[in-house]
Amino acid sequence: MINEIRHIGIVVQNLKKAKEFYKNLLGFKIIKEKGESGEYIDKVLAMKNAAVKTVKMAAKNGNLIELLYFKSRPIRHNQKQKLYTRGYTHVAFGVEKIDLTYEKLKKKGVFFNSPPQVSPDGYAKVAFCRDPEGNFIELVEVLEKP
Repeated sequence: MINEIRHIGIVVQNLKKAKEFYKNLLGFKIIKEKGESGEYIDKVLAMKNAAVKTVKMAAKNGNLIELLYFKSRPIRHNQKQKLYTRGYTHVAFGVEKIDLTYEKLKKKGVFFNSPPQVSPDGYAKVAFCRDPEGNFIELVEVLEKP
């Protein structure tokens, strides 16, 4: 059975902007970039003539995200994802000082639903923002350890 979550994959339309956002604003480190195409990638993705550039990025604790830019397929995305839409809706990242992170990102033009809010149980302070592609990101500062 499952023994770990290896990474979160995020399909992007503008790889340069996405890398800048996740690296320069959120602090991820690029650990691997590569282009993939050919029979293997066609089979595992169930696509024909797939050509994708992948960028693996690590958080301080080693958790990974993978940005995927499909050179062979235009993104068909007419509607922004909602937090209540069926399926995967967001990725959550832990932060140490959410208010400072919020101010820094807000000054850089990052859209937030609201300023950071303390959860009703007082356990965490949370804010949702969007990356340059419109994907939701939840930022969480744990206030009380259980």
